[in-house]
Amino acid sequence: MKKDILEKGAILQRDKETFAVAPHIPGGITSPNQLRKIADVAEKYNAQALKLTSAQRIAIVGLNESELDAIWQDLDEPAGAAIGMCVRSIKICPGTTFCKRGQQDSVTVGLEMDTLYHGMAMPWKFKMGVSGCANDCSEVCVKDVGLIGTPKGWKVMVGGNGGAASRLSTPLAEGLDAEQAKALVDHLIQWFIKNDQKGRLGKFIEKMGFDAFKEEVLGSFEGDLGA
Repeated sequence: MKKDILEKGAILQRDKETFAVAPHIPGGITSPNQLRKIADVAEKYNAQALKLTSAQRIAIVGLNESELDAIWQDLDEPAGAAIGMCVRSIKICPGTTFCKRGQQDSVTVGLEMDTLYHGMAMPWKFKMGVSGCANDCSEVCVKDVGLIGTPKGWKVMVGGNGGAASRLSTPLAEGLDAEQAKALVDHLIQWFIKNDQKGRLGKFIEKMGFDAFKEEVLGSFEGDLGA
């Protein structure tokens, strides 16, 4: 029976015959040229649909397995890490770049994180988000690690996830500038890899206890968290 093809970023569809691919669109910020290319590929290979995903990508749905290599060649885009044990897309809101409610620059910080971590191999799937204000349009509340902008800086949130056993994320540190926040995010990712946990970060935090988790993570962090 067919299954997802990780190396080609191809997701098996309900019919168990065709696949979907999702070109990576960092932060969901695209261009007319990229959109035209995706549309041209969808038409050329008789895609069943184009689907806007919750990860701020455009999935090209209903493709033949034999044409996947040619499709990626025509797209001339990196495969979006929509499947597999890795860092998935970093969901990014418009922040102070575009949004009247933005309190921190989520676009700059989020794109920097996307460049560093998108597709990075992990012990389990790992989702992140960056929201420029407390409205949390990037849904950091259900991400393993994420940042929420406040008037006093960034708040680092941990342990959220959706799914059957959903869990809201918990504040780990706040009032951080961009460099402090990014350094703590990197520390959390490296800590998760080192501990080689086979499950979502939130489940591990529940098992360990948040206070113990916070003490261990922040106690081993060598960066500056301010006052």
